[in-house]
Amino acid sequence: MMNMRKISTISGVALGTALLAGTAFAGPRITFGPEDQGALQIDYKGQFQMSIRDNGSGANGDDTTTNFNFRRNRLAFMGKYGDMLSLYVQTEFTEDPNVGTLGVGDNSADTEFQLLDAVMRFKFHDGFRVNVGKFKHNLTRENLEACEMPLTLDRSLFIRAPYVSTRDVGVAVWGNLFNDVFQYRLDAMEGRKAGDRDANGYSSPDSNFRYTARAHVTLLDPEKDYGYKGTYMGEKQVLTVGAGVQYEPNVAYGNAATQSDSKDYTAWTVDGYFEYPVEGFGTITASAAYADFSMDDAYTVSTNVDSGAIGLNGEKNGWYAKAGYMLPNFPLQIFGRYERWSFASLNNVVDQDINWYGVGANYYIWGQNLKLTAEVSKTEFDKEGTYNGVKSEDFTTFITQLQLLF
Repeated sequence: MMNMRKISTISGVALGTALLAGTAFAGPRITFGPEDQGALQIDYKGQFQMSIRDNGSGANGDDTTTNFNFRRNRLAFMGKYGDMLSLYVQTEFTEDPNVGTLGVGDNSADTEFQLLDAVMRFKFHDGFRVNVGKFKHNLTRENLEACEMPLTLDRSLFIRAPYVSTRDVGVAVWGNLFNDVFQYRLDAMEGRKAGDRDANGYSSPDSNFRYTARAHVTLLDPEKDYGYKGTYMGEKQVLTVGAGVQYEPNVAYGNAATQSDSKDYTAWTVDGYFEYPVEGFGTITASAAYADFSMDDAYTVSTNVDSGAIGLNGEKNGWYAKAGYMLPNFPLQIFGRYERWSFASLNNVVDQDINWYGVGANYYIWGQNLKLTAEVSKTEFDKEGTYNGVKSEDFTTFITQLQLLF
């Protein structure tokens, strides 16, 4: 475990130096090789949260739950040699994540240190780049937005893909064309792991790669990096429209107990993003997306459907819309988000719908390097009640978060 006293001391020194110097700060940087062609930088990324939810505790789960937790606690290593080769490696330590997306649980023993990203990047041309390793797959804009630079407190809680969540292992080819107006992405990745078994111990039907294609058109200032941002804090004028598709054959059984009726996975999405600073008025930000994740209606075939085909990250479709307003000459940004999702089966309820909406604000003490965010949100189930021992009950959550990047 990291020595938090040392981190606190280093953080204080780095923050104080940055505030006095008047420039943004980053982690230590080492250069090497002829003419300093090689470089290595180490960054820390921390998001510390206080959460209050109006249910989840007590004998009946109806009492208020309070929690302190690191939402993210990461070390990132970025290296390059020359203009063609670069490397990105990111680790994360998580501990005691008790307040989840839909419920509260005792996860006090759920401590994990993991390798989030490990990607070798090759830039042969602006229009032809190759990523190899473990990194974010390319389906949705929301997944590709930097988690340290969202518009709202966090990205969508419901848009993750089945079996792989946000990252996967494989190869991606991508590039920018026509003066950075058009960007394309193609990847072949692991998808559902070979030999993977669901929560009931049933094996996957096959082992195949997962294929993704994505493209966008950006009409004002270009978005030409591999990742996006949820807000550029008024530093760019952006209008981008994108779309993506994803496919993996034979990903789940309709009847896992008899290992029959194999189902394919397909997904598609469309999205748009707009940010425009107006002198003397402030900056307006808006984005929206629709996404559909399908496994050939596997959940309707039998009661023995693969558990990964249903639930929060199983078969579903839905959309979100976000908007923000940043004041002129003052580092305060007000935001709101609404989401509506339809799940094949969630908490033992077939065809369950969720409405989620939240409002909040970002206060940029030192840009994204030091930021305070507060958000209150409401989660509403279309069908409330307890089904086979699992409760679906509307709840409200308040979260305040301190972000430190250096």
